[in-house]
Amino acid sequence: MREDVTTEYGAESKNERILETGSYLQLVLRLALPAMIVIIVMVLYNLADTFFIGQMGDPEKIAAISVCMPVFTVLSGIGTLFGIGGGTVVSIALGEKNRQQIGEITAFCCMGTLLVGTVYGFLTGLFAEPLCRILGAEESFLADAERYLKIFAFSSPFVLFSTAYGSILRSDGEAATAMLANLGGTLLNIVLDALFILGLHMDVAGAAAATVIGNVFSAVLVLLLLLKKKQVFLPHRQNLHFRREVVVPVLTLGLPMTFSTILGSVSNAVQNRMMVAHGSVFLTAQSVAGKLGLIITMLIMGFCMGLQPAVSYNFGGKNYKRMYEILWKTAAFTLTAGTLLALCVYLNRARLVAAFIQDEGVIRYGQIFVLANICVAPVYAVYQTFQTFLQATGKADYAIIVSLLDKGLVFLPVLAVMNGLYGAYGIAFSHAATMILSVIIAGGLTMLWSRTLRSSSA
Repeated sequence: MREDVTTEYGAESKNERILETGSYLQLVLRLALPAMIVIIVMVLYNLADTFFIGQMGDPEKIAAISVCMPVFTVLSGIGTLFGIGGGTVVSIALGEKNRQQIGEITAFCCMGTLLVGTVYGFLTGLFAEPLCRILGAEESFLADAERYLKIFAFSSPFVLFSTAYGSILRSDGEAATAMLANLGGTLLNIVLDALFILGLHMDVAGAAAATVIGNVFSAVLVLLLLLKKKQVFLPHRQNLHFRREVVVPVLTLGLPMTFSTILGSVSNAVQNRMMVAHGSVFLTAQSVAGKLGLIITMLIMGFCMGLQPAVSYNFGGKNYKRMYEILWKTAAFTLTAGTLLALCVYLNRARLVAAFIQDEGVIRYGQIFVLANICVAPVYAVYQTFQTFLQATGKADYAIIVSLLDKGLVFLPVLAVMNGLYGAYGIAFSHAATMILSVIIAGGLTMLWSRTLRSSSA
């Protein structure tokens, strides 16, 4: 089997040559652009539920699906444990010209996502009502939140599988295949949102059903693409070995993004509970503004994550000069793009908020909250570049610390202080204050690790 893997992968050597010697533009077009297209569609997907539910004119329907979002975020975080971890290990192994572990890595990631996803979905459905209460659902929209969560639970194993393999499929520098799988399911989800919510008037139940069907379709597309184009990544039962050399690197390199996502979910739940205490109109305004801010941060993250295989490959090949060149250009591009995107959103903030829901209070507060969500976009670009560097080069301990800064270690104390001092407005601006502190700490850790790499290569 190992010989088959090597032979199969010989057909993909063009991808490796681009990772090793291709121009930055080639890397952007081949890696970052497909990742950003996926991110754009994912942003539309995240906006879809809020947008279509918002057309019903009931802020509490939006509040119902908003309080459930941490459950989805945690699930996505678990998916990145296998996807980012497995994808990073594969990219580093390719840079080292060591392909023998590929089959074992993919088999372990496949089995892990299916088992964990099934258990997660079962527990979510079983404890939906108390979970909604913990997440901050009030009696006025508890029933809607519980109904949404019980239906959504069925998608759990499919979300994990498609999320994990979306990262693994692009680990060889060819991201178009992963893009196709993500696009198919997400676009179907958006179409079904419109049909179920506006056409069939299923409100939150329709949003949840569309999510389930969309993720099942994504998982099926991933499997078909594996069979047709990427059989080297196709899991085989005979390769399922829980060897330390496979399990430990996958889990440790996946932990930074997983911890970040899960802690971010916990922090989001805490923030929602604090915000809803000031009134559901504030929570709805923050939800809409947060979606608009998400457009910028997700695009920056997608660009950086798209280029991560190139950083990992050149790190594995000890080509540090090229690795740093890629990182510097990535930082410059994301900083500029983040600034321009933030300016565009700010100038159109009133129209963008009103597009979601025609509610005077939500529009009034939403405009202020938009500013709070986008004002540190340039800082986030630098922060994400630091995190990508640490993650891609296998510095798991530093990467974990950095990933937790803006999601909890710094954010939660800042959130508590800002809420006490300024109420709902303090909650809205707490992430901006957090990001400024976090990028300083992340920059220090990045410099320490960079010095170690430079001294080891001298």
